Amino acid sequence: MSEEAALGPADERPRLWSNPAFRTAGVGWVLIAVSLALEPGAPKAALLAGAILLAGFRFAGDGLRQLTQGVVGIDLLMTVAVAAAAAIGRWQEAAYVAGLFAVSEALEGHTLRRTRYAIRGLMDRVPATAQVVRDGVEVETPVGQVAVGEILRVRPGDAVPLDGVVLEGASEVDESTITGESLPVDRAPGDRLYASTLNGRGSMLMRVEHAQQDTTVRKIVELVEKAQAHKARTQTWVERFGRIYAPCVLLGSVLVAVAFVLLGATWTEALERAVAVLVAASPCALAAAAPVTVAAAIGGAARRGMLIKGGTVLDALARVRAVAFDKTGTLTTGAPSLAAILTLAGTEEQLLLRAAAVEQLSEHPLARAIVAAARVRKLSLPQVTDFQSLTSVGVEAYLEGFTIRVVKPAAVLAQGSELSAEARTWCQVQEALGRTVVVVLRDRSPQGLIALADTLRPSAKGLSEALAALGVRETAMLTGDNERAARSVSQAMGIGTVHAGLLPAQKIEQVRALAARAGPVLMLGDGVNDAPALAAASVGMAMGTAGSDAALASADVALIGDDLRLVPAAIRLGRRSVRLMRQGITLSLLIVLGLVVGVFTSQVDMLGAVLVHEGSEVLVILNGLRAGLR
Repeated sequence: MSEEAALGPADERPRLWSNPAFRTAGVGWVLIAVSLALEPGAPKAALLAGAILLAGFRFAGDGLRQLTQGVVGIDLLMTVAVAAAAAIGRWQEAAYVAGLFAVSEALEGHTLRRTRYAIRGLMDRVPATAQVVRDGVEVETPVGQVAVGEILRVRPGDAVPLDGVVLEGASEVDESTITGESLPVDRAPGDRLYASTLNGRGSMLMRVEHAQQDTTVRKIVELVEKAQAHKARTQTWVERFGRIYAPCVLLGSVLVAVAFVLLGATWTEALERAVAVLVAASPCALAAAAPVTVAAAIGGAARRGMLIKGGTVLDALARVRAVAFDKTGTLTTGAPSLAAILTLAGTEEQLLLRAAAVEQLSEHPLARAIVAAARVRKLSLPQVTDFQSLTSVGVEAYLEGFTIRVVKPAAVLAQGSELSAEARTWCQVQEALGRTVVVVLRDRSPQGLIALADTLRPSAKGLSEALAALGVRETAMLTGDNERAARSVSQAMGIGTVHAGLLPAQKIEQVRALAARAGPVLMLGDGVNDAPALAAASVGMAMGTAGSDAALASADVALIGDDLRLVPAAIRLGRRSVRLMRQGITLSLLIVLGLVVGVFTSQVDMLGAVLVHEGSEVLVILNGLRAGLR
């Protein structure tokens, strides 16, 4: 069966009865059922012949087409079996062979279409129109006509039409279609929005950043469809095996017929036995085991927020024995946040309010962290005047009759002040933890110190233990950050090996060294700066890549959200998929062996071979579908 026939149109809802192959096979079975009420004769033969033609013309056409390309495949084997059974007058058995094979092939195609449609169904949640704000007026506009940079209104309960950034308003957004996260997330000015996600109760204004054809959800669909065409090593092995096995089965059935004639059987008896061998030995279930499993696994992974680029990646994930991590933006959020406060005068709230009031006019990442901390505590920030940015030192502004400065500890002396022994000790402790410290001065009097740190992702908790439980022999951190900051994160996570201050080329060397001592390596990074190391690893995995073209293109696996729990989940999926493929292949070969022995020992006739053979294909398909389940 061709891949095109198996998948069918991707934009049609895959209902079994709407499948033309299943409909024609179904009509064929109706004719078979009617024929059972008739006595042997021309009318009965005509009905059975009609059933054979209806059920068999599709796979017969595929088989003959493959033969013209020099390939003897399963379709040709079944075509020969049907034709041979009909030639010796076994019309009933020929119809059964054609009908059962057609139904099993239609079921396999339907299974693959359903997996593909489940991914393309993400596009159904993208609205056809958007509320574009032009000159203060909302205009309903087809999504395809909305330009990058235009302003959209996202109303409560609406699906987000395009990728963009929140400009005004706040709401909870269900992002399960993109990240797989079931709980809604808060979105406020500056946060990203993705097409197909569902807005909650708030109303927001957003600026469009990607046109319809470039949205994250569309990239996901396209990447998954391409990935499902990439074959696993097991699938490639099966196809190579099939190119040798199928001609051998055809030749073997001919030899069986000749052998039985030489042993004294009639040609009719010999052909019956040869056809039974042909049906019993056909590797239908064997051929279905790998593609169904790969399609189900990749489709299921995409619904959870993992883009796995093909069956070969599933194989590689199954073999992973070591995991290497980048630090900033991967294990940590990549953005600083408030870690600790030391007050030297007044309260923590007073210190934070003064610092945030000055920093609200700065674009520095540390400034944004201080302002965010003040907003979390619901502090109302006063306006300041005479704001100045002090190059390589900090910032200052005039507030409540005083000059408030937020500067580096090393710059305090230059500001005409000095830190106490307590403050210097506290500062040293915080810096030893990999944190950045700033000092808040009121005129020249130190009011307190604020420590800021790049925080560990919440999903990093228990990651090392989860990987160890999977048999991962070694975890390592490969970062360009300083040793002090790297050690702080590695200790919090329980990562065994730390290499800090690395350039991209040095990360490649460390990935290769890790592979040499521990085995195949999964490298998790941000997908852009870590691209060389991702390419050098057995599996390159990009973290938090929604909206990032470079990350989606460079990695073998792309995690659309920021959930580190998907790292062990991906390894488990790879191992589960390979295990299910092997189960299907083993079951197929055992059934073929048992049927062939049964045919030779007269324990299995042609009809029994057909029923068991096609039943085994259905079992293998259902087993493969388990790869797409959580």
